[in-house]
Amino acid sequence: MVLELRHLRYLLAVAEHGSFTRAAEDLRISQPTLSQQVKQLERTVGVQLLDRSGRAVRLTDAGEIYVGHARRALRELAAADRAVADVQDLSQGSLRLAVTPTFTAYLVGPLITELHTRHPGIAVDVKEMPQDRIESALLADDLDLGIAFHGPHLPGIAATALFTETLSLVTGAHRPDVGHDDGRPLPVAELAHRHLALLSGDFATRAHIDAYFTQERVSPRVAVEANSIQALTEIVQRTPLATVLPDAITHDHPSLRPIPLEPPLPQRTVALLRRENAYRSAASRAFAQLTRDLVRTRGYTPPQPPEQLAGRPAVDLG
Repeated sequence: MVLELRHLRYLLAVAEHGSFTRAAEDLRISQPTLSQQVKQLERTVGVQLLDRSGRAVRLTDAGEIYVGHARRALRELAAADRAVADVQDLSQGSLRLAVTPTFTAYLVGPLITELHTRHPGIAVDVKEMPQDRIESALLADDLDLGIAFHGPHLPGIAATALFTETLSLVTGAHRPDVGHDDGRPLPVAELAHRHLALLSGDFATRAHIDAYFTQERVSPRVAVEANSIQALTEIVQRTPLATVLPDAITHDHPSLRPIPLEPPLPQRTVALLRRENAYRSAASRAFAQLTRDLVRTRGYTPPQPPEQLAGRPAVDLG
């Protein structure tokens, strides 16, 4: 029998579901057909890949090894398909992007708008997820690019610094009683008895904020926690509550006012992430370039020199 890609996909489906019945339903083929195809694969490789003796179907030792190689082979073939379909003039193409949650509030919209304006034929799949999941997905070739923060990265992740993110106290523009109208920083000690609305613990930004307050020995009263930046900005605009958010969010919200704190919150370096030595499509290269163009146009603070950044040095994604 000649080995075909469908045999690998059938085996992976059975391994994932632990059942011929559920795998057949997922593949939309009959169970007898699925069972016959997997047996043909086992005869071709000359070894039993599945243990059918229990209630659940399990991989044999040989099956575990074979499935690992099969998954890698299918990933490489999928990458090859994308490479063949990639049109260098960018009249069409695709991009798989993921960002950490705060960037959906101020960065993703302008980036996708600019990409669509320059290259309307590129289809974009955007996901929001924590940074550890972004890096794992990049390594698994489930993403092309990620936008997150510079720091210690998983082995195999390459990063290029984009800009420095600054966080400040944020109030509604109608709250002149908070902070100083002349732009002077507000001593953080003045927040000790103030009610705040903050991001929930689902956000890495909240841990960053809490660490700052702990270091400064200040314990503001958290009146509201929200797992949505949009909800948080609405609350701050309509109530006397203040929050702590990246300054860049206020650029697109004239009804919000950033107030620098003294001492300032530690800055973070925003980075574009990819898998080292991965195939880089024309779409991903174009997106990397327009990202650099956009952060420069919007006047975001340039990143620190690579030697001053924690973790792995930044690399060029050009």
